[in-house]
Amino acid sequence: MPTMSPARTFASLGVPAPLEAALATDGITAPFPIQTATLPDTLAGRDVLGRGRTGSGKTLAFAIPLVARLLANPRRPRPGTPRALVLVPTRELANQVAATIAPLAKAARLRHTVVYGGVGFGNQVAAMKAGVDIVVACPGRLEDLIGQHHCRLDQIEITVLDEADHMADMGFLPGVKRLMDRTPADGQRLLFSATLDRDVQVLVDRYLHDPITHALDPEDSPVDAMTHHLVETPLVDKLAVVTRLAAGHDRTLLFTRTKHGAKKLVKQLGQQGVPAVELHGNLSQNARERNLAEFTEGNVTVLVATDIAARGIHVDDVRLVVHVDPPAEHKAFLHRSGRTARAGADGVVVTVMTPEQRKDVRDMTRKAGIRPIVTAGVGASHPLLEELAGPKAPHRTVHIHRPAQPQGPTRNGQGRSGQGRDGQGRDGQAARSGQGRNTGDRSGQARTADTRGATGRGSSTPQDRGGRAGSPAPAPDGRSRRRSRPRQRPTSR
Repeated sequence: MPTMSPARTFASLGVPAPLEAALATDGITAPFPIQTATLPDTLAGRDVLGRGRTGSGKTLAFAIPLVARLLANPRRPRPGTPRALVLVPTRELANQVAATIAPLAKAARLRHTVVYGGVGFGNQVAAMKAGVDIVVACPGRLEDLIGQHHCRLDQIEITVLDEADHMADMGFLPGVKRLMDRTPADGQRLLFSATLDRDVQVLVDRYLHDPITHALDPEDSPVDAMTHHLVETPLVDKLAVVTRLAAGHDRTLLFTRTKHGAKKLVKQLGQQGVPAVELHGNLSQNARERNLAEFTEGNVTVLVATDIAARGIHVDDVRLVVHVDPPAEHKAFLHRSGRTARAGADGVVVTVMTPEQRKDVRDMTRKAGIRPIVTAGVGASHPLLEELAGPKAPHRTVHIHRPAQPQGPTRNGQGRSGQGRDGQGRDGQAARSGQGRNTGDRSGQARTADTRGATGRGSSTPQDRGGRAGSPAPAPDGRSRRRSRPRQRPTSR
């Protein structure tokens, strides 16, 4: 398990004092092993191939040298000409990487922005025109901005490819190559990946110069701090078993195979008094960010997701991961499971299977190197479920009223959707431009009428057209419709 190394400090690894101070302000005072291993080389300007299992601290391992390089040669950013680039596969990962970079960039007085599809171009174009030092981007939208002459990459000094294997899996490899070809050949390149397969090796051979490889863990290695359970239940009892697992006090992440399955399960949980939010590629960007924020901030403790959340999403204190629908292959199983037991914490992973799935699931766990605890004949009242999920939480309604947000782009580029082709995750299949449009679909609501017993924070922005679950839609002339008692008909005179 990833443990902090007391023998080394960030200063001893060569991290500049302003960045060390920024880390200390956030309570980060000692490096994780992957940071200890890579920072001396990355800070020295070497190309590095870093491989480590999920939750190992890869983001900070490349964020520090990226900011340090620009800090060593400060200059005013020029319009449309960034100096550092981080390519990532999904919107959610882009936001999380940017959040890690933000305090370091602030300490170095650098500007950064996030670029991805599913939102309007306005704020992203404005950021480019104002000038930024660092761009965190999904490949598709960045190519769109370059094609519209809002951005150029010929002044990039350092490039990072994060979750390179995931970008290859999602079909982004051709776009990544086109973007890398636009960066200076003599720039520093860092590539971080959980696994090193043939597609990733193509990127390494083509773009990294005499790279130093740091592989802290065997590829696809399971995390020791996880406890794995296989729970076998008849199909007729499966929903009841999943509901009981989701009903505990702890933060829980449920994985389904399809977008429809995630949406349906959120509704079913709500009907049983267990508030949950969904995360999948059919949601508008506003809804995805809102739902993830609800889960991250602890306003709801259950997130139902497709494999869009299996990679790159970091939420603290997820103690329980449930494979409601077991994945087809062992890599997806490990990446899903890796949302718990992060950064040294303990975690529990439960795979729910029917008797018909027994052989396939056991083959998958064997390939993953997992020896799970197997329990057959589990129903909703089985004592194991309380042991795994804990006592039922007293889910109560919390009403949080949010002010209406104006139409159009907002400060973070998250305004009206309409264009974009990035970050839909596996279930979105690297969507083309236009599929990220906010259509105001009802699946984008954080709460439906069946789940309004949740936090009440599901009131949506005007972009999502939803309002709180159960609220009337706006009238065509823009005036609110008020819900009132039926008017009594006058009695005949």
